[in-house]
Amino acid sequence: MAVSTSSVITLNINGEKHTLPVDHRTTLLDALRERLDMTGTKKGCDQGQCGACTVLLDGRRAVSCLQLAVAAENREITTIEGVAEGDRLHPVQQAFLDLDGYQCGYCTPGQICSAIGVIEEHAAGWPSAVTGDVRPEAGPPELTAEEIRERMSGNLCRCGAYVAIVDAVARAAGTAAGPAGTEEAAA
Repeated sequence: MAVSTSSVITLNINGEKHTLPVDHRTTLLDALRERLDMTGTKKGCDQGQCGACTVLLDGRRAVSCLQLAVAAENREITTIEGVAEGDRLHPVQQAFLDLDGYQCGYCTPGQICSAIGVIEEHAAGWPSAVTGDVRPEAGPPELTAEEIRERMSGNLCRCGAYVAIVDAVARAAGTAAGPAGTEEAAA
């Protein structure tokens, strides 16, 4: 008996269900872009190293180029197209716009989705590699420029808009990582 290599799946994307047949090897990124015409999520390296394809999967950051579409069935998928509320930009989107947290804009959708995840992770008290006190009773670490840079390190910007990205994440999180995201200004 031949084993099937495709399935009909239902993806819950930005609160809307999409049913489609997919080859089991289809990535979530390819399903979004090529099958559902949701081109806001960008294909960068296609190896999980640049973060351009970052989406939120059940509220957590995920590089969609490494996520199989069949494994995303019955999960909440949020793409850049789903972060705003109608005509009102998400606070992270607004901060990126206000502070020029983008240049060419190619990496921006992944940066924004990642920043939303970063802010949620920080609020939940998750430590990063640069967090000094990782004890749960210590509470969330201060969201300094160093913390933001570490937490956003999986997203590359080939234009080098990192300073503005750090400032935008800090503004959206309601913190003051300082002008130009400098450590001295954060102190």
